[in-house]
This record gives sequence, C-alpha cells and structure tokens, in this order.
Amino acid sequence: MVSSDFWVFLAMLIYFAAMLSVGFFFSKRSNSSSEQYFAGGRGVGPWLTALSAEASDMSGWLLMGLPGLAYFTGAADPLWTALGLAIGTYLNWKLVARRLRRYSVVAGDAITIPDFFSKRFHDRRNILSTISALIILIFFCVYVGSCFVTVGKLFATLFGFNYHLMMVLGALVVFVYTIVGGYLSVVVTDFIQGLLMFFALAVVFVGSVASVGGVGNTIAFLRGIPGFLSGTQVAVPTLNDLGEQIIRDGQAVFGAPADYGIITIVSMLAWGLGYFGMPQVLVRFLSIRSVHEIKKSRIIATTWCVISLACGICIGLVGRAMMPTEFLTQATAENVFIVIAQTLLPSFMCGVVVSGIFAASMSSSSSYMIIGASAMGENIFRGLLHRKASDRQVMMVARATLVVMFLFGIWVAYDQNSSIFQVVSYAWAGLGASFGPLMLCSLYWRRANRSGALAGMLVGAASVFIWHEFIKPLGGVFAIYELLPAFILSLLAIVVVSLVTAPPSDEILNEFDHYMDNPSEDVIDDDLIAAETLAEGRRRQL
Repeated sequence: MVSSDFWVFLAMLIYFAAMLSVGFFFSKRSNSSSEQYFAGGRGVGPWLTALSAEASDMSGWLLMGLPGLAYFTGAADPLWTALGLAIGTYLNWKLVARRLRRYSVVAGDAITIPDFFSKRFHDRRNILSTISALIILIFFCVYVGSCFVTVGKLFATLFGFNYHLMMVLGALVVFVYTIVGGYLSVVVTDFIQGLLMFFALAVVFVGSVASVGGVGNTIAFLRGIPGFLSGTQVAVPTLNDLGEQIIRDGQAVFGAPADYGIITIVSMLAWGLGYFGMPQVLVRFLSIRSVHEIKKSRIIATTWCVISLACGICIGLVGRAMMPTEFLTQATAENVFIVIAQTLLPSFMCGVVVSGIFAASMSSSSSYMIIGASAMGENIFRGLLHRKASDRQVMMVARATLVVMFLFGIWVAYDQNSSIFQVVSYAWAGLGASFGPLMLCSLYWRRANRSGALAGMLVGAASVFIWHEFIKPLGGVFAIYELLPAFILSLLAIVVVSLVTAPPSDEILNEFDHYMDNPSEDVIDDDLIAAETLAEGRRRQL
C-alpha cells in the first residue's frame, strides 16, 4: 500500500530536511538587521519575487481546497473564483507593484505594509501602523490555521497517522525554519516550493486524465452529472442526515442542478479584489531588487497563476470521473489530489509530488507568520511602545509573536473537519477589504488623508465580520461573498472621511506629486534610482 511505503516517507523527509537547511543557511544574514529579517534587504530578484509571491498566496488551498470544491459541486464555483484570482493577480502586479516599490523607498524606506501606511500619511503617532498590524495578526492567525489543517489532512490521508499529531509536527517544521531564517529563508523556500507545486499539479493532472481514458471519456462521464460542467449551474449532491453524499447502486446521487446567477458569478469574481490588500504579496513588491524588474516578475507570476489554477480545477473534475464515490463531503473531497497521487505514481515520485502540498502550506504559513511577526515587532513594539528599541529587541518580540501565532494556528486547525476553502475565504475577505481600497487610494489619490485611511481599514474589517455573520445568512442577494460589499464600504469610507476632514499637508502632497506623476513602466526615474542608491548606502553604513 503506497500510504505506508518507505519510499514515500523518504522522499518527503529529504524535502523537509532541504527546507530546514535553507532556513539555517540564511539565518546569519537574516539576523544581521531587522530590515534583512523582515524584507531581505530589498535585494530579491524577479524570479524569487514572483514565485514566492504566488506560492505564499495560493497555499494548500490550491492543491486541496480548489480541487475539492471542483470534485464536490462541479466547475462553476472554482472556475469563476479562479478567473477572478487570475485577473486580480495581473492587475495587482500592473497597478500596485511598481508604485508601491517606488513610494516605499521615498516614504522613509518603509519595509512593512503597516510601516508604509504610516509613513505615506506621515502618521507620527503610528495609529495607522498599529491598527493595520492588529488586523494582520487577527486574520493571519486564521490563515496559519488553514495551512496547519492542510498539513494534518495530508499525513492522515497518506499514512493513516493521527491527524492532530501530524498537524502539530508539521506546524513545528514551519515554525523552526521561519523563526531561524527570517524573510530570505521564506522567499527562497517559497521559490522552491512554487516550482514543486507547479510540477506536482502538472504531473497529477496529466496522469489522472490518462488513467480515465483521455479527455473525451472524462467529459462524457461528467456531462452525465446534472450541471457539473456548466458555468451557469452548480451540481447539487444529494446528502443524507449526516451531511454525506448518498451512494446508490454504486453511483453518487445528485439532485437537480442549482442556478448559478449573476450575483454568484460576481461574488466569485470578487476574489480578485483581495489581492490589492494581501500583505504576503504586497511585501514582495517592497523587497524586489529594482522597480525595473517588476514587469518580468509580473509575467512570471501571472503565467504561473493561470496554469496552476487551471490544473487544480481540472484535477478535481477528473477526480470525480476517476473515483466518483470516494469522497462523500466537501471536507473529505479536499483529499482528492493526495489519493490520485497515491493511486497513479510510483512510491518515491508520489512522495515528491505530495510534498508539493506540504510545500504550499509551508510557503504560506511561513509568510503569514513572518509578516505577523514584523507587524508586532516593527509596528506595535518599536512604532508604538518602545520607539528606541534596538533591532535585537524587535526581533525578540517578533519571535515571541511567532510562538503565539503558532499556538493559535494549532487551535484553529484542531477540528479536522474544517474546510480549507471556507477558512481561507474568510481571512482573504478580511485582509482584502481592510487594506485593498486603502492601498489603491494611497497610490493613486493625492487627497486621501490619515483620517480616511483609518476609517477605511476599520470599516473594511468590521464589514467583513458583520456581513458574514449577520447579513449573509439572509440569503438571496445578501449571500454575496462578503469581500465585495466590505471592499465597497471601505472605499466609500476613505473617500467620504478624507473629503470632510482636513486635506493632507503640503509636504505629503508634494511628495505624492513628485514621485507618482509618471507611473509608466518604461520610463527610468532618475530620482528613484538616486533615492534607492541613497537608501542602500545608509543600510550599508548601519
């Protein structure tokens, strides 16, 4: 049986050892300063930037949550979600990356997203950075928990081990190399893991299609399930009293398909809005070596994203044709990638491929933890509580924060029946609505002020919670994904509050005008190069 095979375990063990080695290799350089620990000294190249951004963004959701959703209810949900994410990825790199990289250098050489907001609006009391840091900590703890769920399900499915034990051990691996290596170890391992995730998706997709007799046979089978391949209908599994799909005469039972109306389509496309506020992606824009390498990174990232999302969806669809009665709930359907790999691949190759799932979880959870730690260390501890704190003190606080996030993530992940897709969607909405509108206004609207920024963050975070808990259950038009209404309300709050309060100071307006008037990616900004050179000289002196 593949799940207990020595070679599977050996392949995964080699992979884990390699990732830990990367963390220790970069530990000396990362611990030389807080800027190295949190942003890699702004010296990260385009390939590392692009693939680490995508790997940390997608997480185990790409290899488990997305295929599981496609397997259980068909193409509509994952298709429109993936389309929104692909568009959001491209627009984020196109509209935000270059401007944020440029502005972050000018705005006091900001190295974290909360730090950028604070310096962009000259918030000397650090109210913006403190609030944004707290929002990051809250939603990233939920994100970390979703990654630990992935790890637990992986080992429980592969080897039959206890879910809770494996979840904790996997979380420990992530914790150790994050706390030792800092941002550079996270970026390099994310790059490796992005390549592995891409390889794993491609291998499992091609193998699964071949095992069911090709594309024609797969489509013919899936067309027999009402609404399964439709973009405007969704398949409806018939469930028993335990919430499991009914199996009759060896076949999974489906009811009449449900309509997938324009409101639902817009709701799924709205996932793309989240990218404008995702700290784990935005911090990559801060750390890239040069603004002139962003175009290359954009091409790499968008290509990786589109192909990987397409493979993830197809694996779930083909999995239904390959093993139509294997998974009876959406939570268990999230194991379809693992089971297909077990079924099709030789032992060692299976170990390599399923390491892609752990790769996804490691890349994402480590990124969430390092950003959460930087938010606490740089923005709350040094920014608010102890302004003269040394780098050593900041990193001690950051590592203590990592411990707290690690423990909270384990608590979130303790329920092994948690749906990865649902957990991720809540945290995605919270971060996207809190920071997305503010990031766009910060980069494109000179009239935005500190009061508007604060209102936008608070309204965005509160709207996600209120809509999800109290309005969404009403159904109908109110069942729309909470990110969309919260994003709109946050944007309105920024605009209205900025207009009714005092305008930004002349200093802020002059800074905005000087560096943001020409966003063209083809123009070399001599002032920017000079600013970056000066900033690099100061870092070397420190």
